[in-house]
Amino acid sequence: MIIVIIGAQWGDEGKGKVVDLLADRFDIVSRYQGGHNAGHSVYVGDKAFVLRLLPSGIIHEGTTCVLGNGMVIDPRAFFEEVDQMTSQGISITPDRLKVSSRAHLITPYHQALDHTSEERLGNEKIGTTLRGIGPAYEDKAGRRGIRVADALVPEVLKARIERNLAEANKVIAVFGREPLRSDEIFEQMSALAERLRPFVCETSKFYADAKADNKKILLEGAQATLLDVDHGTYPFVTSSNPTAGGASVGSGIPPHHISGVLGIVRTYATRVGEGPFPTEMLEEEEDIANLIRERGNEFGSVTKRPRRCGWFDAVATRYAADLNGFDSIALTKIDVLDTMAELKVCVGYKIDGERVDTFPAVSQDLRQIEPIYESLEGWQSDTVGCTDIEKMPTNARKYIDFLSESIGVEIGLVSTGPERDQTIILKDSVMEGWFQ
Repeated sequence: MIIVIIGAQWGDEGKGKVVDLLADRFDIVSRYQGGHNAGHSVYVGDKAFVLRLLPSGIIHEGTTCVLGNGMVIDPRAFFEEVDQMTSQGISITPDRLKVSSRAHLITPYHQALDHTSEERLGNEKIGTTLRGIGPAYEDKAGRRGIRVADALVPEVLKARIERNLAEANKVIAVFGREPLRSDEIFEQMSALAERLRPFVCETSKFYADAKADNKKILLEGAQATLLDVDHGTYPFVTSSNPTAGGASVGSGIPPHHISGVLGIVRTYATRVGEGPFPTEMLEEEEDIANLIRERGNEFGSVTKRPRRCGWFDAVATRYAADLNGFDSIALTKIDVLDTMAELKVCVGYKIDGERVDTFPAVSQDLRQIEPIYESLEGWQSDTVGCTDIEKMPTNARKYIDFLSESIGVEIGLVSTGPERDQTIILKDSVMEGWFQ
């Protein structure tokens, strides 16, 4: 069995908890795209684990984790995270953690270029985390990137750094920044590459062997559908493909070997950074946004930036469901809405007075959207920690059913808090089968 877990909105839906819940039922948990801007927070008892590069499955001792070929990896960030997790009692060895030899590396000049790119865009900046992820993917697409395998050959690494830095320094100088030195970068990157060597693996062969041995594999996407470089709110997107199609390319697993796709959906919407956000709670609803932000701890796991908050957008989520082929949905953070008297759900859009039930491709159209809302009564009672759907407040169950009908996909899991045991698995759902 090979399952893909995808965020259905703009990220931060709670993938970390769901992956953690499923991980001990799988032999392998893998990331297949993105870099160290993808923060997951996983709570186990009184411990909080913040993961940026490593899959959430690393917390489970019997699980092998993989960083796939579709990722871009900053080796400094990698070892900072490994060291942090080790200090928290998590054993991380080359037997437990594999890094694809075909993944690309983030270098110091990529981070410098990320800063200059945002400065150059001015009012149209993307709002990146400035970690060099976009420029690393640019080099990959431009066929000048440095892969993990390349970095393990000193003369290749040196030549690539010198060639790339000659061009990068021209851009860096235009913005009045100090040029970087290739010898310093080579010295730093070569030492990190040697430390990385024991973890390096031909991961496509590793997966093929695992499939032949009937091992269960969980593929974990970073960011989310509406940030996909092809299908998201372009250009305010990430630089890779978090969608289900990207899982096959970014891991080296054939598409027909994938058994199912799980969408992670939050009971409201948030967005970090710039870009259109049709259901955003603006000035007149600022108090509601602040309430959700505080109750839901809607601050970036990595950046600590406050997230923009909005009402649930069924149009955008239905688009994500169709695009990824969700078999089931995990609905998170129902408890955040416990104090609300009224809830709105966007069920359609109006653009220039005309109703639109599809998700527009053009950012300008998205900015001009007038959401069409349906209002539902809140439940104003405590759902935190509930583990039985029948014991949920009636209006909470109605809200869950309404979202499922609006999206067109079953909801198989409802999260009622950040802890592992604060979860409801719905009977006779596809999700129930994955938990067996």
